[in-house]
Amino acid sequence: MRKRITLFLTMLLLVVAASAKKGPKYVFYFIGDGMGTNQVMGVQYYLQDIEGKYGFKPLCFTQFPYAGLVVTHSANSDVTDSAAAGTALASGQKTDNNVLGLLPDKETPVETIAEMAHKKGVRVAIGTSCSVDHATPGSFYGHRPHRNQYHQIGAQLAESGFEFFGGSQFRAPDSRDNSDEGNYAQAEKAGYTVVRGYDEYKEKAASTDKIILFDKEPKSDNALAYAIDRKEGDLSLAQVTEAAIDYMMKDPKKGFFMMMEGGRIDNACHANDPGTYIQEMLDFDEAIKVAYEFYLKHKKETLIVITADHETGGLGLTAGEYRTNLKVLQYQKMSKDAFTAHLEKMGREIGDILTWEEVEQELKENFGFWDKIELTDKQTASLKSAYVETFGMGPGALEEGEYFKVDKMSDEAARVMTQVAEISWAAGCHSGSFVPVFAIGAGAEQFTGQMNNTEIPMKIKKLAKY
Repeated sequence: MRKRITLFLTMLLLVVAASAKKGPKYVFYFIGDGMGTNQVMGVQYYLQDIEGKYGFKPLCFTQFPYAGLVVTHSANSDVTDSAAAGTALASGQKTDNNVLGLLPDKETPVETIAEMAHKKGVRVAIGTSCSVDHATPGSFYGHRPHRNQYHQIGAQLAESGFEFFGGSQFRAPDSRDNSDEGNYAQAEKAGYTVVRGYDEYKEKAASTDKIILFDKEPKSDNALAYAIDRKEGDLSLAQVTEAAIDYMMKDPKKGFFMMMEGGRIDNACHANDPGTYIQEMLDFDEAIKVAYEFYLKHKKETLIVITADHETGGLGLTAGEYRTNLKVLQYQKMSKDAFTAHLEKMGREIGDILTWEEVEQELKENFGFWDKIELTDKQTASLKSAYVETFGMGPGALEEGEYFKVDKMSDEAARVMTQVAEISWAAGCHSGSFVPVFAIGAGAEQFTGQMNNTEIPMKIKKLAKY
């Protein structure tokens, strides 16, 4: 009898051990570009504030059972850029700022977990709300000495052989000297079918072996529309995620590795655009909900990890007093970029310089000023001053930033909105702050405590046995 019990226990332990060794078959890796801890906390305060309550209302991913803090420095700076951070999150190797998929010597390639997974026969999907050759998505398949070599990175996309890509478009599809046929031709030659918009994806997905899902209408800023500006037919990150899951499950036996980037959180924070950042965070959470629904059907085989490459903007959840007023951000109806384009279009249509009364009405409708949000005399005066600078002597000169272009009127509108929300921005660039990591599913308990960003892909690699 004792021998039977011992044999049974031994067999049970072997089954448990084998199950533990199996690891996740389906891996979701979400990267909120620019998403620091305050970006996460701020949107949770906002959700509670619009209900007229103090405290916070959790997002889907902040309710995941395991969480930690991530250090983001690059090999040559405490403040990383997206290429170095993306390389660390993709490969577990630190590199210098602006270097993509190479060691700091700018020559030695690093192998990414997406490439490792693909070598093992796992299906791979890479998606983003920016261009597919941008720093974060590019770091999972690209290897270039500088992140701005978009055309060469686009060529490496075709060479990767990954089954699915999704995003806005190629940023630089044609070579400057016409030395090759271009990124679209390279992709098609490598067996990719390029589709425009979610509807065309659904029409053609079943008959393809590899696919690239692009936005229906290319945007001038080489990204998907901000969530706050999205119009019918515009592609969303949630749709990219839905399409990627659908495409990966054409062959479920192989399993999949999927990286999805909420890239426009970073853009909004670079621009210090408060209402736009809030909507991008909510949009990122919507994409994660798609993966979470998949997890609920495949709990034992799925791992979801959410993190960020760095914090952007030095967001402060105070303006110097012991309070915030985040609920006012619900009245912002356009991004700074869209408001600039809107005012320019109005001017072209009337064929004249806009009057203050016309601009004032647009500020009421699109930011809620004076109508839903009470402004001080000083804030009203600053908006009038910006109007004079922008329109008083003719069309104003545009201020340019890394990812945005706004006139002085739009910039001042966002600055006043930041003031009335009683939050603050320290800069228009990245910071060296902690970023969060959240996880759920098979092996999720590994993602707790303080860790370096290079540890995250190594944990995924070990768990999924890439």
